[in-house]
Amino acid sequence: MASFLLPHALHGDGPHKVIAVHGWFADRSAYAPIVPDLDRASFQYAFVDLRGYGEAVRTPGAYTTAEAADDVIDLADRLGWERFSLIGHSMGGSVAQRVVARAGARVRRIAGVSPVPASGLPLPPEQWELFAGADTEPANRRAILDVTTGGVRPAAWLDRMVERSLAVSDAKAFRAWLDSWAGDDFHTDLEGCTTPALTVTGQLDPALSADLMRQTWLRWFVRGELVDLPVCGHYAMDEAPLALIRVVEDFLRADGA
Repeated sequence: MASFLLPHALHGDGPHKVIAVHGWFADRSAYAPIVPDLDRASFQYAFVDLRGYGEAVRTPGAYTTAEAADDVIDLADRLGWERFSLIGHSMGGSVAQRVVARAGARVRRIAGVSPVPASGLPLPPEQWELFAGADTEPANRRAILDVTTGGVRPAAWLDRMVERSLAVSDAKAFRAWLDSWAGDDFHTDLEGCTTPALTVTGQLDPALSADLMRQTWLRWFVRGELVDLPVCGHYAMDEAPLALIRVVEDFLRADGA
């Protein structure tokens, strides 16, 4: 597919450039809870909409992490950002790792928020059925949200998250993305990687847990770090926005290059 300009919103005008990639359930609005309290003097953030989401909801594509990585690199080129850091939530964490695999010399730091490992995320048959049916079944999306946040979040929040997810994603793209982030395995491209890499997990998330990150992320990234947030599940931007900002920006700020 021909490259296109990823729809994005810029926040801040700091010297440290950061591209943030959303996850499977939402477009860049997933980061809305943290936007008001970002350090705009130190960083400039570009929050993007991947193909099939938000302003790119009707953009055709393969809907793969590999294609998205090329789109992110192309966006950096168009913005004139020779070097930049990355933030990726869930599926977006897999996209961010793809960028490191393809253009590691350009990436200052990478922060994954409950990131899908570069080895993919094989699901048992019953879980696969739940996830594969989430493209057209709102109840499936709600069940996934509930399980991955420990079953303790208010019903109104779950309903709101489902409504947003349906509103900002294309069902066919949503289903295609699942095959890529769950099934792709490119971890050998990252083994021994020296890019500073933070992974932030939530203790209420049984799927992308701290233990899984120790078995994957921390083995591939030589300079890997892990922060496991308490009283938090898969959606740290909603569940613990201030704690997430502090952890991620402290990590990014540690790069004095």
